[in-house]
Amino acid sequence: MERTFARNQCVECHLIGDYQNLHRQQDGTLDKLVHLFRSPDLKAVGILLDVPKGLVLKEATGAAAAAGLQPGDRIAKWEGTDVWTFADVQHRYNQTPRTAKEAKLTVERAGKMVDVTMALPPRWWWSETKFRQSSVEPRFYFDDRPLTAAEKQTMGLPAEGFASMVKYVSSTARTMELHALQEGDVITAIDGKRVDPDAHTASLFLILRKMPGDSAMLEVLRGGKKIEMPLKTIQMSFRK
Repeated sequence: MERTFARNQCVECHLIGDYQNLHRQQDGTLDKLVHLFRSPDLKAVGILLDVPKGLVLKEATGAAAAAGLQPGDRIAKWEGTDVWTFADVQHRYNQTPRTAKEAKLTVERAGKMVDVTMALPPRWWWSETKFRQSSVEPRFYFDDRPLTAAEKQTMGLPAEGFASMVKYVSSTARTMELHALQEGDVITAIDGKRVDPDAHTASLFLILRKMPGDSAMLEVLRGGKKIEMPLKTIQMSFRK
């Protein structure tokens, strides 16, 4: 931030949270589930608002539909607190404990108030973080996808494990010699761990359980053979 001011440049509002996280990391108060994955997307629970109409639902899918929410419902309360704007709802949603299993809403439907209890799906709080300009998450420059239940069963992996298949490897990983992963590799364990209460992929496990600069040992399946592969992480420096 001092460097930005010295260049007579502005500090963009969306970067403030990133700066706060850097200080939380230094102070030892960083809670990644809350501070890194902030402002969860309502679409993760199946709520799609009809924007010109405010808090009126245009569509309800997933958890929202399963809870009985319907198109045309107007969200009036979130966990008992009145909400009037999208910012109100987003704030209340973000205040939901990351370990919560449900959220209570009150909607206006055909002139009547209806209470709804919505079950929160696993990782409802998750959002993509790679776009952030400066962040406290370790960078490792590969993307992966969770294995399906059938794929895990075929490979003899625990159903609740975070095994995942590598779908993209950036040239940055090779340039900086962070790891030797290839597209199609399956990461089955990290430092001997296969199961995590929050992570469903190897990349999310690294983000949640490692700090920038940490190293790890990956267990990788490639062509049916098991490989022990070292991985290094780095922290992306501020760009502006």
